[in-house]
Amino acid sequence: MTPTPPSPSAGAALERAAANAGLVAASAQARPVGVFAAEAARLCLAPRRDGTVRVGASVDYGAGQRCVARGVARIGATLTAELGAGCTVSLTFDGDSLVVPATLPTGCDSRCSGRAALASLRLERLSDSAAEATRTRGADGRLLCADE
Repeated sequence: MTPTPPSPSAGAALERAAANAGLVAASAQARPVGVFAAEAARLCLAPRRDGTVRVGASVDYGAGQRCVARGVARIGATLTAELGAGCTVSLTFDGDSLVVPATLPTGCDSRCSGRAALASLRLERLSDSAAEATRTRGADGRLLCADE
């Protein structure tokens, strides 16, 4: 008599449903979703139903020195963030942090005021929660990763 494989437990099904809803994250190595930060900079990534990821970045040095950018990212071999106005950036994700390249398209300049810039940021993961990512606010006081 061949034994039948055990059926998934109710606990496993509940974990899977919570992960799909963004309440319990998959392994941090598996997906770059959540909130990343470094000093005066914040970046959030929140999954959308269409398979893309909502992205928002904010740098706030005070006194008119800030950047705020919102857009959509595609996760593939690289994490490509489209922040509008010709500001498309390939971010490096190593499982614990995100790195913004040192050289950005000139379209990214319109996302900043004063001498602030989005270039060369290294942001460490604060949270891998999609729910927290959707509640992250930018330097302008508005939500960075909320679906509009």
